[in-house]
Amino acid sequence: MGDSLYSIAKRFGTNAATLASINEIPDPDVLVIGQALVLPSTPSPDRPFIESNLYVEWYTDIPSQRVIDQVEKASPNLTYMMPFAYEVLRDGSLTKMNWGRLPEVGKKHQVETAIVLTNIENGAFSDTLAHTIFTDKEVKQKVFEQSVAQAKEKGTTHIHTDFEYIAKEDRENYVNFLKELKEFAKGFVISSSLAPKTSADQKGKWYEGFDYKAIGEVVDFVVIMTYEWGYSGGPPMAVSPIGPVRKVLEYAKSEIDPSKILMGQNLYGYDWTLPYKPGNPFAKALSPQQAIQLAKERNAAIEYDQIAQAPFFHYWRDGKEHEVWFEDARSIQAKFKLLKELKLLGISYWHSGFDFPQNWYLLHEMFRVKKK
Repeated sequence: MGDSLYSIAKRFGTNAATLASINEIPDPDVLVIGQALVLPSTPSPDRPFIESNLYVEWYTDIPSQRVIDQVEKASPNLTYMMPFAYEVLRDGSLTKMNWGRLPEVGKKHQVETAIVLTNIENGAFSDTLAHTIFTDKEVKQKVFEQSVAQAKEKGTTHIHTDFEYIAKEDRENYVNFLKELKEFAKGFVISSSLAPKTSADQKGKWYEGFDYKAIGEVVDFVVIMTYEWGYSGGPPMAVSPIGPVRKVLEYAKSEIDPSKILMGQNLYGYDWTLPYKPGNPFAKALSPQQAIQLAKERNAAIEYDQIAQAPFFHYWRDGKEHEVWFEDARSIQAKFKLLKELKLLGISYWHSGFDFPQNWYLLHEMFRVKKK
């Protein structure tokens, strides 16, 4: 209590300007109670190598300068970037994407780009579309041909699949689709994202279509989506609490070679309006930087949940209480320690629209990121 950036810097043998720069603090004269800071350090030369991916999402026909700037800032700590995404249509053709300067940014920083295929239709993942993609021979052939053509046009030999809400009946069909894609696109890297399961027979529409063991044997690597326990339509809680994340990854390791597993990590948190009731308006997504700024504006103290290993705070606006969960240096360091402990291939971030400077600093401090 009563600490300032200047007093903290003096205590740890650095200066306020360095602390402000590392943590990207816009006003060094005002800190939030409970705010976590990253201190400057010299990375060990023998820290382990990992691979790192960033999904790049934008909502216009071409990436904005802000998106480009965010990706450029993250690129020194990336192995892959995955512009999200090509939607597969019912006839097997792909929607168009203009990547703007992203290929140029990737080449400059030795970051491999990838074509991302999804079964999104009318704004949502479609199990019936996935079924058509996996089982209609003509549609499947067209998907393969257009995916390879788009990859070559974008200057990459990497195809990533993000098919979600796959029906239980299509579990084997999806594995066969991936086998055939790998055979068709010989010499390409094939990777896939998987829902966060904790057992082979886990029930639920989000899980039953994924055969971890079979998929892991086919593809070059997987992204396990270890986030969204706290989600926009659900009750307030940490987006990626460390306990459930560990449980999923330990199960994944039992089915898939850990050298093929990227741990999924959110770059965002949520602001819920209380009291929570099913059907409430969705919580608002916000970056760690935005969360800290909001706490400062509302004079809210940040607390830290030791079980979930995640920060949170409450505030009031227009007579309503709000609850905010987000990520900070402590929560991301807990995930990095888990990544090291389980000896996984690396980490994958969702997504580029959320600024989290502490993450990139600590990633560089704890790991060396492989380049392509």
